[in-house]
Amino acid sequence: MARSKSSQAWLRRHVRDPYVHRAKAQGYRSRSAYKLIEIIKRDGLARPGDDAVDLGAAPGGWAQVLAERVGRSGRVIAVDLLEIAPIRGVTVIRGDFRDAEVLMRVEAALDGRRLDLVVSDLAPNLSGVGPTDQARSMHLCELALEFASSHLNPQGAFLVKVFQGMGYPEFLREMRGVFAEVASRKPGASRSGSNEMYLLGKRLKTETRTLVRVPA
Repeated sequence: MARSKSSQAWLRRHVRDPYVHRAKAQGYRSRSAYKLIEIIKRDGLARPGDDAVDLGAAPGGWAQVLAERVGRSGRVIAVDLLEIAPIRGVTVIRGDFRDAEVLMRVEAALDGRRLDLVVSDLAPNLSGVGPTDQARSMHLCELALEFASSHLNPQGAFLVKVFQGMGYPEFLREMRGVFAEVASRKPGASRSGSNEMYLLGKRLKTETRTLVRVPA
């Protein structure tokens, strides 16, 4: 079956993309690894010994970066509905992080320790209907924020991919209600034509920490 014009354009852009070539040469599973690398370096995230969870981790590019940064003394847990091939230094949990059974597996892997970092590159299955896809995307952001606020330590950080549009201003207000510091990032590997960006929250507010659920 012949490719559509849009798919042909995507393929040409993908083949020419320098980040795609760098990822292949350096062994990263996705070009998006460079988005995380840039933000980590700029904001001092994922230090040696840190505990981190990667939500929506497949195919594993971000988890690879995190494992490199936190080292053997740290811990990285990658969660996704899709299968993720094994990554050295990463605990892979397949399933929906919203499910109680999956959440129990994550908390068991943490062994009572709170997280230094939660990252979310979650994306919904696209319907092709813009407003519907935007609403689904923002809902996933809200769920990731809820997870982060319940599992981060007081000085922890939360990095989440968002798409500017309907629901974004409200979500930004939610982030500011949870974290003492909130900043936006647009890394160089993020294509200029995309309306994606990343929000980074640091340090849970006191009133938020009092509401955090302690794992049983």
